[in-house]
Amino acid sequence: MVKIFQYLRTETFRKNLIAALIGLTVFFLIIVFSLRQYTRHNESVAVPELKGLLIDDAIKKLQGQGFEYDLDSVYQVDARPGLVIEQDPDPSTKVKKNRTLYLTIITRTAPEVAFPELVEKTFVEARAVLNSYGLKLGDTTYIPDIARDVVLDVKFGGERLNAGRPVPKGSTVDLVLGDGRGANEVQVPDLSGLTLAEVRFALQGASLTLGTVNYMGIVTDSLSAVVISQTPTHEDPMVSIGTPVNIALVNP
Repeated sequence: MVKIFQYLRTETFRKNLIAALIGLTVFFLIIVFSLRQYTRHNESVAVPELKGLLIDDAIKKLQGQGFEYDLDSVYQVDARPGLVIEQDPDPSTKVKKNRTLYLTIITRTAPEVAFPELVEKTFVEARAVLNSYGLKLGDTTYIPDIARDVVLDVKFGGERLNAGRPVPKGSTVDLVLGDGRGANEVQVPDLSGLTLAEVRFALQGASLTLGTVNYMGIVTDSLSAVVISQTPTHEDPMVSIGTPVNIALVNP
């Protein structure tokens, strides 16, 4: 133990100690400067604003500033394909050169969805379902049916569209709805030029009745007289079953 304390007092120990301290200091400085060089200390750059640019323009901007990029895509109805809508990191964030930026763009191809069942749903329900599936409502056509504003058929491109058929998201479909009148109303036939017997037959086929019959002028042969006017006319709106139709006849 005494020899150890004696050695610590010698000149040789002091020189070795100083050399060791100098070596450790040099090694530490080398490590620090090496790490700064490797991580490009104080060489950070600001992330550019990319949202709102088309992807081709965004890529040119990134490559010009030495950034890498990674793409993800989503589909949005009525959005311009190829548009950058999200970026990470945010604009003006300080990052190292060659940093990878993550971009989200609008895809150019609409994904397909299985068309939902709309037949026998109300118009309000059908419209809500279309919105939830990312589909658009086009024209609405009404046909006679006792159920008012109830979907009776669906058209896509002029053809019937059945539930389960794949259609591109964002597609426009047309609905055929019931008008609520159904078979209780019918269209009045055109009776012009018909004889009284022919009128009776036409009205019976249309579920209508014969009203008043007026002869215009001198009628010498009632069997050959033909209709020159009627009320209601075939151009009027539909009428209820059993509605009487009034006619006026003349000899041809």
